[in-house]
Amino acid sequence: MSPQPQSAVGAPLSRVDGRLKVTGKAKYAAEHHVDTVVHAVVVDSSVGRGRITGVDTRAALAQPGVLKVISHLNAPKLAYRENGSSNNPPGERLHVFQDDKVHFHGQPVAVVLATTLEAAQHGASLVQVRYDAERPSTDLARAPAHDPVTYARGDADKAMRSAAVRLEMTYRTARTHQNAMEPHATIARWDGNRLTVWDKTQWVGGTQTELAAVFGIPRDAVRVISPFVGGAFGSGLRAWPHVTIAALAARVAGRPVKLALTRRQMYFGTGYRPAYECGVRLGSDRRGRLTAMVHDIKAETSTYEDFQEDVLAAGQMLYSMPNVRQAYRRVPLDVNTPLYMRGPGFATAAHVIESAMDELAHHLGIDPVELRRRNEPAADESTGLPFSTRRLRECYTTGAREFGWQRRNPEPRSTRDGDWLIGTGMAAGVYETVRKAAKARVRLDADGTALVEAATSDMGPGTYTSMTQVAADALGLALRNVTFRLGDTLMPPTPPHSGSMTMASVGSAVQAGSDTVRRQAIKLAVEDVRSPLHGANPGDVVVRGGRLHLKDNPARGETYQRLLSRNERTHLETVGSFEPPSGPERFSLYAYGATFAEVAVDARLGLVRVRRVLGVYDAGRIISPKLADSQALGGIVGGIGTALLEHTVTDHRDGRIVNANLADYLVPVNADVPDLRAIYLEGEDREADPIGVKGLGELVHIGVAPALTNAVFHATGRRIRELPITAEVLL
Repeated sequence: MSPQPQSAVGAPLSRVDGRLKVTGKAKYAAEHHVDTVVHAVVVDSSVGRGRITGVDTRAALAQPGVLKVISHLNAPKLAYRENGSSNNPPGERLHVFQDDKVHFHGQPVAVVLATTLEAAQHGASLVQVRYDAERPSTDLARAPAHDPVTYARGDADKAMRSAAVRLEMTYRTARTHQNAMEPHATIARWDGNRLTVWDKTQWVGGTQTELAAVFGIPRDAVRVISPFVGGAFGSGLRAWPHVTIAALAARVAGRPVKLALTRRQMYFGTGYRPAYECGVRLGSDRRGRLTAMVHDIKAETSTYEDFQEDVLAAGQMLYSMPNVRQAYRRVPLDVNTPLYMRGPGFATAAHVIESAMDELAHHLGIDPVELRRRNEPAADESTGLPFSTRRLRECYTTGAREFGWQRRNPEPRSTRDGDWLIGTGMAAGVYETVRKAAKARVRLDADGTALVEAATSDMGPGTYTSMTQVAADALGLALRNVTFRLGDTLMPPTPPHSGSMTMASVGSAVQAGSDTVRRQAIKLAVEDVRSPLHGANPGDVVVRGGRLHLKDNPARGETYQRLLSRNERTHLETVGSFEPPSGPERFSLYAYGATFAEVAVDARLGLVRVRRVLGVYDAGRIISPKLADSQALGGIVGGIGTALLEHTVTDHRDGRIVNANLADYLVPVNADVPDLRAIYLEGEDREADPIGVKGLGELVHIGVAPALTNAVFHATGRRIRELPITAEVLL
């Protein structure tokens, strides 16, 4: 079969849904019109642990427009069946309004329904809840931990004792929240025993299975719709309690219910990246060849669920090291459950490992880039598998050249610009290449247009556009003649929109389905005695601009429209599937990157300003360079926030988050964002998936924070091991 011409894939195209977004026509979860909808406002617990002893709703119910107040005192009992096909961590998820127990500050304890949002808000402010309160445990440093998850190879303790060079450090990272632009919201409507929800979610299938399990109804009795997501970064990867509350309230009220969380409620109503404490011991010879690394990690989780993420993998395979020992302990606290946040696990691990590597480089007087080169592994030492592709050395070389690394004076605090101390730093990044089973429906209509559908999501990376590009090239159509739809459980199932897996998984299904439809058309043509292509070898036929023709004789051919109309076919259709290879993996599959950063630190005030950041990525085939840049620059901006600004602060006396707003929880704004640049190594990884991608959205965030903190050390000579690095810390 002749390869299809590629004109859409690889082109820097603007988003196909861009006009809808900039004109306000893209409908987000709370913006869908549903007749007779009533508004719901959640009443949150004002204590961090204890029991509810009373709920006084009289004042609320006396207000005009208030219809009902639901709490554990009058809520119907829900099934809460086990749900193994969701992103729920081990344990038992919060059973909303099912008992009097309070697990964390801000837990939903009641919901007010009213004819207007204002009436619901006022009614919620009048609900009086009494508690038998206890002092919560919310301090990671003081609470006891679960038994650890461990990994070991070699004898790390013995190797540490005999190492020529030994370093020991402890790094701490703050809890951080996703803070996407769109708040979480749900509209729920019951039609008999069938439930429809419009929800902000990264996985319509996950929300569907969770609601079916909670309410004890068949999965196909729940429909979830989510065509647009205004950012999520992981916060939309499970159905949080407010989704259940909306559906429960709609059933009780007998009317559709709209529930939108406030910005404050998102700090305890959805997930977050947990706080970490990471002890590291590092051993090497005097030339910087690593001999041993020991990690002792503590992370927060809730008391009712046991969340953990993969913070261990990077320490097992990023560098060549014969002796490794790791222990990962989860610390149950009276908090709501954490969940994945951009670059989950690997971002935290990279900060610890890459900061430690920078400390070793300084201790030995070796250039940080050269130290990493000296410790490049030949294969994945955690599995023994060969790498599918690993071009990290090329990332270093390209990045150093483009950044001007060779001009760097290695001595800390050696470069000034007036009152500003100037420093540069770098860090490596790695993220696993994830692929999961996915399906996509492809239909080619007789008018020469195509419709492609899959139940995936688009929280910002440009899924609408990238899938349209893949389908357009595979079908041989102009981009304008292909429509891609997503975000509905009536569409073919896909995995969560997370872990940088969407392009590899859903994109491969779109490719497979589009290839099949194109081949159906070619078969129809070569077997049709009325076709100019009759009798041709199907393998010699390609499609360009909606016209089938011989590759070596473009004049011999015809359009899709003519072929289908003549054969009285309204359309050709199939469901394309992608399934990762079964059995053990044959390759170690990861994407890689190197981040270079320059900062300026005010010598008197301790203010840190980022001057420029460069990222170089080995991420396989880049489907859309313009979208890739959007992801890379956004990921770098997020890394700036992690390194210098973002920090969730908890009052340990009652478990209250004291900066649950965008005035006090600082995120980067335009004034914080400097000159940013991304470079993608040209290539593909066909071992990973049929379209050769490796995933980019997580990778571009990983490595940014350590590159910046290493640059701050180079500027000031002060090693800060706790994130974020604030002015008061430097002073």
